[in-house]
Amino acid sequence: MECKLAVSLMHDYLDDDLPELQQRELKEHLLSCPDCRAKFKELEQTDMLMFSLMHQNVVASDDLVSRIMDSLPKPKKERAFITWIKRHPALTAASIFLLVMLMSSVTFWNQDQQLVVRGSDLDQVVIQGDTVIVPSGKTISGNLTVENGKTQVYGDVNGNVTVIDGTLYKASTAHISGQVKSIDQAVSWLWYKVTNMFSEVAYR
Repeated sequence: MECKLAVSLMHDYLDDDLPELQQRELKEHLLSCPDCRAKFKELEQTDMLMFSLMHQNVVASDDLVSRIMDSLPKPKKERAFITWIKRHPALTAASIFLLVMLMSSVTFWNQDQQLVVRGSDLDQVVIQGDTVIVPSGKTISGNLTVENGKTQVYGDVNGNVTVIDGTLYKASTAHISGQVKSIDQAVSWLWYKVTNMFSEVAYR
């Protein structure tokens, strides 16, 4: 029997898992090989030590337990919002979904923000970039509607002035005979999208 085979059989022998024939061959080899015999004694002593430790009631002292527990890293306190998220996963998912929908809606809304000017006597109006100006001394007979732009009135408007998604500046020299309306279509549109979205979810 070779030494490598003998060493591999020693563990099975100590566990009483080695067939009788191989037990005899291993014993014969140990009688003739001092190195394997020394190796076997070491394994045997280790096996006996492990057996004795396993069958002893070893109880750690309170001081040892206290020192071990003190040396362990302290658990990190979770932030309040993380705790809230963990306790309300469904509400968190719904909030994230709503936020994503609103952001995508705003992005879609902002993609088409062209200046639109409607009304009569538009030849009396001056347009500079996104700014619509009614100059001093000029008169518009009728309503004026400006969408997605700035409106500056220095002259006269004999009608209503409606500003949609924009701003209105009325100078001290200006005169508007009708009503002045400011409409934020983006807010109205988003409100429609949100209410419509919840209605679709409710009836699915």
